Amino acid sequence: MLEQRSCGLCRAPFPPDLRISMNDEPKSALELKEIRQTRKRNQDAEGVKAMAEIAAADVAIRKRTANLRAIRLAKEEADRANPPPAKPTKAKKKKST
Repeated sequence: MLEQRSCGLCRAPFPPDLRISMNDEPKSALELKEIRQTRKRNQDAEGVKAMAEIAAADVAIRKRTANLRAIRLAKEEADRANPPPAKPTKAKKKKST
């Protein structure tokens, strides 16, 4: 049966599915090379995926910015075409001395 070890700080047992089995056998140079190549391929694939996500986010930001700019320009044009009515000003009386 697998022993339940604690994590040291909180003394809670490690869940069995999170434990990593340690293989003490030394790996051959060919196995190590294959592991490195697999890790490199995975990192490259993740990098391509991340760059695609960044590019998609950039396109979305540019579209939203263009839309907001168009709305702002249309509002400014409408404000110039129809200025708000001027508020009536109250005449101040001069005090006589």
